[in-house]
Amino acid sequence: MFCNKDLGRNELIESFPVGRRLAFDEARGRLWVVCRHCERWNLTPLEERWEAVEACERIFRDTRLRAQTENVGLARTSEGLELVRIGQPLREEFAAWRYGDQFGRRRRKAILYGVGVGAAVAGLAIGGVATGVISGAFVGQFGNFINIWNNTRTRARLKMPDGEVTKVKTPMLSRMALIEADDDLGWALQVKPGKKVKEPLILHGEEARRAATVLLPAVNAAGGNREKVRLAVSALEEAGHPEEFLRRAPSVEPTSGRWKADKGPPPLVRLPAPTRLALEMALHEEQEMRAMQGELWRLERAWEEAEEIAGIADDLLLPESTDERLDELRSGGG
Repeated sequence: MFCNKDLGRNELIESFPVGRRLAFDEARGRLWVVCRHCERWNLTPLEERWEAVEACERIFRDTRLRAQTENVGLARTSEGLELVRIGQPLREEFAAWRYGDQFGRRRRKAILYGVGVGAAVAGLAIGGVATGVISGAFVGQFGNFINIWNNTRTRARLKMPDGEVTKVKTPMLSRMALIEADDDLGWALQVKPGKKVKEPLILHGEEARRAATVLLPAVNAAGGNREKVRLAVSALEEAGHPEEFLRRAPSVEPTSGRWKADKGPPPLVRLPAPTRLALEMALHEEQEMRAMQGELWRLERAWEEAEEIAGIADDLLLPESTDERLDELRSGGG
């Protein structure tokens, strides 16, 4: 539902052999596949869920290697399948299991990236001083090279209203904000003019939802620690419902006092970290709630769009003659 990476396979759940980590709630009849690449929880189709949930419960009880609290349990089978059993959790504990891994992994990657860049700069400086080969001016320019790379790399791919798939890079990401909207949703996504978007662009309704769902992981690339996750959960609890939190988001104050109200709403990247994390949680949970309420067509559309974007991204790496050659092979011509 939320990612198009390979979820892996298991040999223990005959009715649902997808995934290497499954989370389940027997009381509510819910089953998620947890992506081991991004740690997101992907809700499974209703018709494929019931037998798999029963099997997960049976295997969980039979597994000796497990840790469990009153609300949440984790079991690891000898075959490598991991099971997360959800009981009647307090929201904060459930969120810690559900979101802690993905935000924590992003945070660790961001720290390692920062350490790596720092080590590279230090190595150049020490080597330049020791050998005289690298000048101080070159070392000073190294930071600029890092900034150029960061500004030119693709952070997300977004399908625009005209059907074109746009590569969202750091400068474009920094011009996106949530604004108030006079419609059922109560908010919209604004993209301010820039190199690729010549005129102000405002996405409403389902387009805004899908775009924000794609963009927030890029905005939250640095992840968050337990305290930030706790604050994000508290903010959601205070709002009472994911949709209500999203409605309130355009009025959140930015982290920097230098941002002036006459500039319009602050961009997503300038919002407090707990607010950004809570926005990603709210969009995730809102979409899942809609699925549980029977609006599966939204999930199908989101999945089709993810597949389309993934296909475009894959095709960018292949020569133009590849598709023609594949067609020949399928028709028996080669």
